[in-house]
Amino acid sequence: MVKPYSIDLRERAVKAVIDGEPTRAVAERFGVAVSSVVKWHQRFRKTGSVAPGKMGGHRKPILEPHRDLILGQIEHTPHLTVRGLKAILAERGIMVSRHAVWTFLRKEGLSFKKNAIWS
Repeated sequence: MVKPYSIDLRERAVKAVIDGEPTRAVAERFGVAVSSVVKWHQRFRKTGSVAPGKMGGHRKPILEPHRDLILGQIEHTPHLTVRGLKAILAERGIMVSRHAVWTFLRKEGLSFKKNAIWS
């Protein structure tokens, strides 16, 4: 993720806009996008600050409440695929992407390596 511009730069750009300088001229002078200057000015008018908002965040694991079900299915059917597991979850009304299933399995330390036995 890209680091936000400094507060100092944001404050100088917003001050220039407030002092009447055109937004495009401010953007060119400070070497930033016009949209950045516009957003900084909007943020300043709305909150009184040009500080950046929170970046990133933590997402709750969507399949964590269904951990026992998933691990039980894998124990019952060891050769189950990610798509198959997604289908089993969908039958129970748990609509998730294959990527969500794969991420959960990876977090649990499980992997589905191809094996000559299953070929």
